[in-house]
Amino acid sequence: MNPVVSHVTQAIMNRSRGLRAEYRRQIDSMASQPVHRSQLSCGNLAHGVASCGSEEKSVIKMMDSANIGIVSAYNDMLSAHAPYAGYPDQIKRALNAIGCTAQVAGGVPAMCDGVTQGQPGMELSLFSRDVIAQATAVSLSHQMFDAVLMLGICDKIVPGLVMGALQFGHLPTLFVPAGPMTSGLSNKEKVRVRQLYAEGKVDRAALLEAEMASYHSQGTCTFYGTANSNQMVLEAMGLQLPGSSFVNPDTPLRDALTTEAAEHIAKIARTGRQPLPLADVIDEKSFVNGIVALLASGGSTNLCIHLVAMARAAGLVINWSDFDALSKVTPLLAKIYPNGSADINHFQAAGGTGLLFGELIRAGLMHADARVCFGGTLEAACIEPFFEDSTLQWRPAAEQSLDTEVIRSADDAYAPEGGIRLLEGNLGRGLIKTSAVGLDRQMIQAPAVVISHQDELKVLFERGELDRDCVIVVRFQGPSANGMPELHQLMPILGVLQDRGHAVALVTDGRLSGASGKVPAAIHVTPEASKGGAIGRLQDGDLIELNVASGELRVMLEESALAAREQAAAPTSPTTVGRGLFAFNRQVVTDAENGGCTLFDAPALVDETTGEAPQAIAYQHCVS
Repeated sequence: MNPVVSHVTQAIMNRSRGLRAEYRRQIDSMASQPVHRSQLSCGNLAHGVASCGSEEKSVIKMMDSANIGIVSAYNDMLSAHAPYAGYPDQIKRALNAIGCTAQVAGGVPAMCDGVTQGQPGMELSLFSRDVIAQATAVSLSHQMFDAVLMLGICDKIVPGLVMGALQFGHLPTLFVPAGPMTSGLSNKEKVRVRQLYAEGKVDRAALLEAEMASYHSQGTCTFYGTANSNQMVLEAMGLQLPGSSFVNPDTPLRDALTTEAAEHIAKIARTGRQPLPLADVIDEKSFVNGIVALLASGGSTNLCIHLVAMARAAGLVINWSDFDALSKVTPLLAKIYPNGSADINHFQAAGGTGLLFGELIRAGLMHADARVCFGGTLEAACIEPFFEDSTLQWRPAAEQSLDTEVIRSADDAYAPEGGIRLLEGNLGRGLIKTSAVGLDRQMIQAPAVVISHQDELKVLFERGELDRDCVIVVRFQGPSANGMPELHQLMPILGVLQDRGHAVALVTDGRLSGASGKVPAAIHVTPEASKGGAIGRLQDGDLIELNVASGELRVMLEESALAAREQAAAPTSPTTVGRGLFAFNRQVVTDAENGGCTLFDAPALVDETTGEAPQAIAYQHCVS
C-alpha cells in the first residue's frame, strides 16, 4: 500500500473517531431491531400495503421475504433520469419472480445544471443536494423496507441520495445507474462552436445546432463532468454493480444489469442469510478509494465538496488537504473530455472502471480489501458484465488498455499526479483542476479584473477591455452569498482570450465542476467574500499569483495593506425563481471545504491520539 494513501486513511480515521463512533451507535441501534414493518401496528401496516395487489400484500405480511424500497429521481425532462421511467416495474417483476416485493418509497427532485447554467435557477443547485438527502430520509421513514435501491445519477442527486441513505445505514443499499447517451458531436467541435459564438462569428442557430448534436438522447451527457464522476466514485466505493456505470440505456445489457441489481439486493437484504448493511460497506477506506478513482480519472471538482458532505453523513471527516495529499501520489490514468478528446463511451470501450481500479490496486493506491455491496472486496469486483445467450455473465476486467489514448497503466501515466490540487495563500484556500491545464499555464501572475456577477464579464469583453493578461476575480459566488452556482458562462470568453495568446486565469469563491477545461481556475476559494474572505477586498489592478507548482494563491500586497482595506459590499440576493425559499440555507450553510452543507455543522474535533485539530493533522500529512 502506498504510504501516503495509508497515512491519509489513518488520519481520517483518527480525526473522525468520536463522530464515527456516534454514527455507528445510532446505526447499530436501528439494526438491533427486527424487520421494521413487524413493529408497525396493524393500522400502520394496512396503510403501508393498501395500494398493493393481494398477492403482494400476502408476501409483505409474512415478514420473511424482502420488501425493497425504491427511491427514484425520475423525471422525463432530464436525459439522464428519463430512462428510470420503467425501472420500478422492471424491478418489481424481477423481485416478484423470486418471491420478494418492492415499493416506490418516494421521489426526490432532480435538477440539471446544464439547463440552469447561467440562469437564476442555478442558485438552487447546491442546496438541492441537501433537499434530496432530506427527501430520501422522508421516503424511508415509513420503515417498511429490508433494503433500498436508489435510482439517481447526476450532479447533486447522487450525493444527496447517499447522504440520506446513510441515515438508514442499517439497510443494505445499492445504486442502479441508467448509463450515458451514445456519442454525438465531438466535445472538441462543441467547444469550437461555443467560442465562435462568444466572438460573434456564428449565430445562435449554429450554436443551438451544435449543442443539440452533443446532447441528443436519453442518458447522461458523455463528457466527464459531475454526473459521470458520480458514477465512477459510486463504483469505487462499492455502491453499484461492477462495470455497470457506463452501459448505454435501452440495451439488453443495461436491462440485464437492472434485473441483476434487483435480484442482488434481495440476497443481501436484512431478511437474507448474509445481510450487508450500507454502514458496513461505507468507511474511511471506501472514501479514500472514491477520492483516488476521482483523481486518477481527472474527475469533477464538485466531488471535492460532495464527498466531504457524504463523509460527514457517515460520521467521517475529510478535507481538501486529504485530496491534495492523495493527488500528489495518484497518477492521471484517463483522458476523458475536458482532459482529452475521448468521451465516457470511449473510456468504457477502452477497459472502463474494472481496468482503472485494477491498475490502481496493483499500484497500491486503492484499498483492495474494501468491502463492496456486490459482496466480497473491491479487488474481487474488478470484473465486467457482458450479455451472451440472453443471459448476463461476468468476466475478469481487462488488465491492459484497449486504447492508450484513453486509459493508461500506472507506469505509463499521462501525468505523475492526479487532477486536483490545493492552493493556499493570503486569499485563503481553494482548488484547481490541473489535468486539463497545460504546464505552461500553471503559473499565472497578472492584474486582477474584479467582478461580482458572471454577466459583467461579457460586457467587459465586448468593450475590448480584456485583450491583455489578466486574472478574472468573480466574488460573492460562495454558498452563503447565492448558493454557489457554477460559472461556466465565463469559460468560452476566457478560452478565447487564452487562444489569443494572453495569460488568463480565474479566481472565484464559486464553482466550475468537471467541465473546468483548459483555463487555470482557482475555485471554491474559502473564506468566501460574504464571510469576510480576502477575495472581498481585492481591487482592479491588484497583482494576483496562481502557482500550481508551489501551491500558492496570493495577491502581491503586504498583509497589513490587504487587511486595512474595506470589505466590498455584497450584492442583494434576489428572491425570484424560488431563491427566497432558500434564505435560511444561505444563513446556516458551511463553507465549501466543509461540504457547503446545511444539514451538519462543521466538525469541531481533535485527534484523540495526538490532541491536534483536524486542520493541523491535514497539514502534517500533506507535507509528509
